[in-house]
Amino acid sequence: MSTTEGYAPYGEYKTWYRIIGDLGSGKPPLIVAHGGPGCTHDYVDSFKDIAATGRAVIHYDQVGNGKSTHLPEKGGDFWTVPFFRTELHNLIDHLGIRDAYCLLGQSWGGMLAAEFAVERPAGLKALIIANSPAAMKTWISEANRLREALPPEVQATLLKHEQAETTDSVEYMEATDVFNQRHVCRVVPMPPEVKRTFDAIAADPTVYHTMNGPNEFHVIGTMKDWSIVGRLSTISAPTLLISGRYDEATEACVQPYANEIPDVRWRIFEQSSHMPHVEEREACMAEVAAFLDDKAA
Repeated sequence: MSTTEGYAPYGEYKTWYRIIGDLGSGKPPLIVAHGGPGCTHDYVDSFKDIAATGRAVIHYDQVGNGKSTHLPEKGGDFWTVPFFRTELHNLIDHLGIRDAYCLLGQSWGGMLAAEFAVERPAGLKALIIANSPAAMKTWISEANRLREALPPEVQATLLKHEQAETTDSVEYMEATDVFNQRHVCRVVPMPPEVKRTFDAIAADPTVYHTMNGPNEFHVIGTMKDWSIVGRLSTISAPTLLISGRYDEATEACVQPYANEIPDVRWRIFEQSSHMPHVEEREACMAEVAAFLDDKAA
């Protein structure tokens, strides 16, 4: 199966992308938008499995991350939803697939995908929103609920360092790992492709720290008040929702997508947290492939 890598010029920046399979196969290709904000494509690499069904799969690193242009000097006024939505449009046009494509967004990528889809963009044949909240206030309240179920000593460590603004300490990172192993990725040790993404965030946390904060539950960045609730009814593409039973994107986080999107189905993976594509890879890929073949053959 062919693999092509390249860069899409985006103004004065560059968006790295990789295509697995043939864009001319006859099936609308699947674009995969990674999470964060500030992650890389590595941890969602497993969606390349979909290419075995004859549908090309396109991964990309959003500007600021991975193999795309890094801009550590930029602040909160630069890293915005419109910036990343325009980047996605730019990639679609660069690849010449405006007539027909599918979009899968995981976590923040799903939030971005929803922001993209509410505008009914030309050519969008199917949408997959995986492990994404519809409102950050719900995400934060649910994360705090999950956090309260952590061992008391872990909770105390987290609070101590947040109050002291020492969230970059080793002790705080280790306490954060306890949450992550319950609600982010339950595969221990962490799979190599997931570790590559975490290492990349550590190497350049500009986007993640600016838009989100130091971790998944201490959200103090520019996205903390984001919501798409009340705007989802304009999505015309058939939509698949994915989440995990132990997901930090709890059912309360995902529910507005199910309530508002007209043509929607929802699959909860019983053995997964935030990464069913890693934790239950085979079952997750089968679900996605079947949905795409049903709605965007």
